[in-house]
Amino acid sequence: MLSTTDAIVLSLQPHSDKAHMLHAYTRAGGRVNYMVYGLGRKHPIGMYSPLSLVQITANHDSAKPPTIKEATLLSTFNFQLSPYKNAIALFIGEVLFHVLRHPMTDERMYDFIEQAVQALDQTDEPQNFHLQFLLGFAAKLGFEMEEEIPLPHTRKERQEALQTLCNYFAEHVETWQNPRSLDVLMEVFD
Repeated sequence: MLSTTDAIVLSLQPHSDKAHMLHAYTRAGGRVNYMVYGLGRKHPIGMYSPLSLVQITANHDSAKPPTIKEATLLSTFNFQLSPYKNAIALFIGEVLFHVLRHPMTDERMYDFIEQAVQALDQTDEPQNFHLQFLLGFAAKLGFEMEEEIPLPHTRKERQEALQTLCNYFAEHVETWQNPRSLDVLMEVFD
């Protein structure tokens, strides 16, 4: 059965010689893992960068993950042109990958993430964006910080705030893993 939904790319990982697994957060069904065949020929790899907004048409067969038949890029964001925004997109994609694990429809969460992606694209000063995102994301998940973290101005303050937020998520999210991109993100902003 074919179905179409808007989706936010979380990550793309090799699955076999011919296939990749696309992890996405969808408007219609929450977290969905899709099989992608023909990456590079039928499906441009850049379309599946973390936080890309895409419309996916997939064939759903209950015995295996849905297979993408067609995908259309909905956004013209190109975070790769900015090392800061690219590092933030990788980090946020990884956080979402580890936290949003269930195939449950949550349009409010989808809208929150979509608006965050658009805000990241539009900001000229992204240095604290990931911190603001984590604070808002925690509130959406139901464990808002009682004491807000002041927005940092120095690299050291930013690193401390990020570590505090990661520790806070570790206390509240059972599936939390410190993102591999955390070290990169902590080094990017001076």
